[in-house]
Amino acid sequence: MKDVDVEVEHVTRVEGHGNIIVDAKKGELEEVLWEVSEAPRYFEAFVKEKPYDQLAQITSRICGICSIGHALTSLKATEDAMGIEISKQDKMLRKLALHGENMQSHVLHIGYLALPDLVGKDSIVPMTSSHPEELKTVIGIHSLANEMSRIMCGRTTHPRRLIPGGFSKLPSPLELEDLMHKLESSVTDLKEIASFVKGLSSELPDFERETEFISLTHDDEYPFYEGKIISSDGGKTPVEDYLSVTNEYVVPQSTAKYTKNNRESYMVGALARLNNNYDKLSPLAKEVAEDFGLSPVCHNPYMNTIAQLVEVVHNVEDSIRIINELLDRGIDEQGSTHKPEIEPKTGRGIGAVEVPRGILFHDYTYDEDGRCTDANCIIPTNQNHGNIQHDMEDLVPEIIGERTEDEIELTLEMLVRAYDPCISCSTHYVDVDFVE
Repeated sequence: MKDVDVEVEHVTRVEGHGNIIVDAKKGELEEVLWEVSEAPRYFEAFVKEKPYDQLAQITSRICGICSIGHALTSLKATEDAMGIEISKQDKMLRKLALHGENMQSHVLHIGYLALPDLVGKDSIVPMTSSHPEELKTVIGIHSLANEMSRIMCGRTTHPRRLIPGGFSKLPSPLELEDLMHKLESSVTDLKEIASFVKGLSSELPDFERETEFISLTHDDEYPFYEGKIISSDGGKTPVEDYLSVTNEYVVPQSTAKYTKNNRESYMVGALARLNNNYDKLSPLAKEVAEDFGLSPVCHNPYMNTIAQLVEVVHNVEDSIRIINELLDRGIDEQGSTHKPEIEPKTGRGIGAVEVPRGILFHDYTYDEDGRCTDANCIIPTNQNHGNIQHDMEDLVPEIIGERTEDEIELTLEMLVRAYDPCISCSTHYVDVDFVE
């Protein structure tokens, strides 16, 4: 029987500030906490009174990693509120933009944040000596994803071309064709990365806790841009009823809200999407999943990193398919600059998009002049905080008697990193009424 005192401030190789606290006396667990200590973000207040055509630009700044996803979710909410329809071509191009961002973010997490744990390093820096060729391959894929985001959105982060009603500027057919060839060439590198990670996968902790998985789902595709909300516990929910699924609440140790649906918590992200939509994965993505023994329903949160790898393969294959279709049908030109004519009107609109860390919701209300009067954003990491807490509560008793404090600390840090949290983005604007 031993005492354990783990205090991690702050967890490294994640975005934002989060703390881990474990306190045990003589083998008896007294406290385990996942703390979010970030100051609140006020984006829901920033957008009030702003015109409809500025919201996507403002809210894309919520995150430097998921800026494309925030912009697209914002646009979908605005377009829903004002009854704006976009063309099939614009929808296909938006899906390409999401694929680029998902690749960019997932490769960053797998290669730079998670891999050091699997090779026994403190960071990516020592890997430049221990695994130089593997690291070069990772960097190559990451660079391609950055280039893809730039081609689709005008720059790698905080997109400029995504506007209500479509795009201000389209990629040229030549740019798309060149991108397609680079994506085709990247498949060999992806297979090498998958083989490298497979050789290290025994380092992933063997831990399971049954939970609920929430994501979008779609009858015809592996969903990123559109679909209905689905729970692994059963049942589909229209996006407009998202509040009946998220059920936000406040806990004392977190500046970010928690969520729950059918159970005390749920998980969103790559593993949730894979569990709920496995049959819609591309052929090679399924092969990679099968090679890792990853199939639905997987309840090991550490496998989220492997699900991200599977999704990167899917992003590449599906992007090649979309570009082929676009080139075959021909790109409808719209000039070097474009701004659709939109008549602002009163309304409420809700957008939902799958971003790298899970399902993202934006909800806006506009007045007759097209100015925002109310806004609500529910971030994927916000939805995962409760699941991280409950995972820790189940995991610590399993390992407390057999591992050193340093080993316990590493295992819990790896758990947090497996969720790939964007902690800063998850802290929420709070409207407080002071009573004298």
